[in-house]
Amino acid sequence: MAGTGISKKEKVRIQNIISSLNRVYGTEGRCFLNYETPWQLLIATILSAQCTDERVNQVTDKLFKKYTRLEDFAYADIRELERDIHSTGFYRNKAKNIIACAHRLLTEYNGIVPKEIEELTSLAGVGRKTANVIRGNIYNEPSIVVDTHVKRVSNRLGLTKEEDPVKIEFELMKKLPREQWIPYNIQIITHGRSICNARNPKCEQCFLREYCTYGMKIYGAKNK
Repeated sequence: MAGTGISKKEKVRIQNIISSLNRVYGTEGRCFLNYETPWQLLIATILSAQCTDERVNQVTDKLFKKYTRLEDFAYADIRELERDIHSTGFYRNKAKNIIACAHRLLTEYNGIVPKEIEELTSLAGVGRKTANVIRGNIYNEPSIVVDTHVKRVSNRLGLTKEEDPVKIEFELMKKLPREQWIPYNIQIITHGRSICNARNPKCEQCFLREYCTYGMKIYGAKNK
């Protein structure tokens, strides 16, 4: 188990959470964004900011047929690209960042999406979340992606009390074994969508309830 300063009782609780997630969801998850090349995943992840993966996949289904090369994005007409990605929200900033990112990949990285997080986060529109998606899915580098589901469910499970995504990422890295980082991303996103919803979590159906600080509190209150 990664992390020092964690009590024996807490280590057991975390291991029970991990074992339950692995049993129910498995460890061979896949990225929820559709892509064929590393740069397509990079662009899809930029588009996913404040947007659902389902919507992004609908947009990129047409987008990647129209813009078939990285060069097509690097030299795209920004107004046309804005129209093409309009439904993902924040389309002006996203279009500007995609063009700048694609251009820099071509001029500085020979069209290759870099591996190191420092290089990735230096690209327009790329923060740690996007960088970790690339590192985990393209380069199989253990990384924790803190999206809205990972943030919410990790807080409810009592694995973190932080609100800042970067702080959550580093706290989870301390508490979870390295080999669990990538599976945890997919498992928690799946769990957040199917059971641990933002507004109406299905605590009574949750297989993690007995290990979950939020679940025990809410479920216990309902059954008093």
